Amino acid sequence: MGKLTILVLRILMAGVLAGTLFVQAVIVPLLGADLSEAGPDVAAIRVPLLAVVLLAVLAFQLTVVCVWRLLTMVRRGTVFSAGAFRWVDAIIGAVAAAAVLTVVLGILLAPGELVAPGIVLLIGGIAVTIAGVALVVVVMRALLAQAVATDAAARDLRSQLDEVI
Repeated sequence: MGKLTILVLRILMAGVLAGTLFVQAVIVPLLGADLSEAGPDVAAIRVPLLAVVLLAVLAFQLTVVCVWRLLTMVRRGTVFSAGAFRWVDAIIGAVAAAAVLTVVLGILLAPGELVAPGIVLLIGGIAVTIAGVALVVVVMRALLAQAVATDAAARDLRSQLDEVI
């Protein structure tokens, strides 16, 4: 991966991280204020709903930070090492948590007539999609494990060849 690509990705991720900080600092409190004025049906789910939104933003931020760390490893040429697995595992956990939080959001909105049933179904579909992303990252982790093993074998063969020469 080229230096320009890594720089562009980092600029984009810094913008995304700044945007999520804005959501945490401004949008979530405004959402809380709007929900407190919405009526008695919404008052019962106000705190859990805000907690789900805040935790989802945190999961997204964790994913961005982990990708940033993996980009650093790519730039240094150390991505094919055991150290990369903890960042990939954290991404898998954050994406899985986001899927669970999406299901919780659907459960919170399902009772009553707060939202249409189609919206709850749509949220369920989004949760399944997010879970699918987590599974794709699990597959990518397996590919990383194969690449690390291949890299280790290549280093071993190089050292044996150096001894022969």
